[in-house]
Amino acid sequence: MKLQLEKFGTTLISRELGSEAYKAFQPTLRELSGNEELEIDFSGVFTLSPSWADEFLSPLFNQIGDRLTLLPSDNLSVQATIKILQEANKCLFKFKLDK
Repeated sequence: MKLQLEKFGTTLISRELGSEAYKAFQPTLRELSGNEELEIDFSGVFTLSPSWADEFLSPLFNQIGDRLTLLPSDNLSVQATIKILQEANKCLFKFKLDK
């Protein structure tokens, strides 16, 4: 399954909005089969703040682990935020090499 984060907006900021997006995504996540991967696509996202990502990506990682795959992004905001999350949470996200 591929999730385009742009569906939640192009400027993804604040813990509150990240938490709301995570909760809103739960019914869709339940459709994910037991071994299916969830690919996160950052296309169209202009700003991704660490607080939004921590409320959305961190619980997803905790919930589905290595079935969570991040697609590559040239966006410096996305790259910096992912690096911050990995360091803060002491986790390594799995990345897909190409779209």
